[in-house]
Amino acid sequence: MDTTIGKVVKSCIPEAYIRYLVHFHTDRDYFECHEILEEHWKKDGYKKVWVVLIQIAVALYHHRRGNNQGALRMMQKARSLLEKEERAIHGLGLDEQLLAEQLERYMERIMQNKEYESIKLPIRDETLRKICQTICEKQGLTWGQASDLNNVYLMHKHKLRDRTEVIAARERKRKNKELPDR
Repeated sequence: MDTTIGKVVKSCIPEAYIRYLVHFHTDRDYFECHEILEEHWKKDGYKKVWVVLIQIAVALYHHRRGNNQGALRMMQKARSLLEKEERAIHGLGLDEQLLAEQLERYMERIMQNKEYESIKLPIRDETLRKICQTICEKQGLTWGQASDLNNVYLMHKHKLRDRTEVIAARERKRKNKELPDR
């Protein structure tokens, strides 16, 4: 656990969720948001509430890259799943009604072929917001800043990231399947 995060995060708030919120509202690294919560989702029993947040990040990642069709499809999935996960979203300190309205407005934006725009998730829990903002201050990050549209790595991270570990893990898994039972 990041020591900065560890010092301010209460045990009832998953570290991965805090990290997601910090990335979502500072560097706008939506790919990292996806990675962080996907790992947490697997460890947390595949709860669908995490999928809502993952899909929002993926939709914004696609839209920022100009993939309106992928962005719209992912945002629609997030909006649909949000209806089933309203209580869980509320439990995460977000305003589920405002989030639903925000997703609707953003889908309209995509359908009108408007450019990407950074958004803030509607955090209703002041303690959660203060935890995130404290982490930002300690790490020299600016809460709520707009995405850097000139950052090529951020825009195309899925293509530019180092995949050495992923490829090695897949190869190990493949080789393990080929070994006869002993």
